[in-house]
Amino acid sequence: VQLVESGGGLAQPGGSLRLSCAASGLAFSSYAMSWYRQAPGKERELVAVATSGGGSTNYADSVKGRFTISRDNAKNTVYLQMNSLKPEDTAVYYCKALNLWSGSAHWGQGTQVTVSS
Repeated sequence: VQLVESGGGLAQPGGSLRLSCAASGLAFSSYAMSWYRQAPGKERELVAVATSGGGSTNYADSVKGRFTISRDNAKNTVYLQMNSLKPEDTAVYYCKALNLWSGSAHWGQGTQVTVSS
């Protein structure tokens, strides 16, 4: 199983970035997909989650209205569109695949997002 994040980088406050997480080696459509982030000196926190069918999503209060999670089961890819970025969004962003039936979970290696002027 491999999860590969991409799309991170440097953005200005108020700017946008789109993260992608490409999955391989698993039945992607059977997994709930989520994005987490971890800032220096802080615990990893859940940012957004999409159910296996993509019909339901949920967000941390800190990103509601600014971030959008989506998934393309045909491409085995989950996305995180991040708008109106703030310096406090600076963190390493990780994607996670979770099969709620088996409990099987897999993590990507992370991608750095830095929001700074």
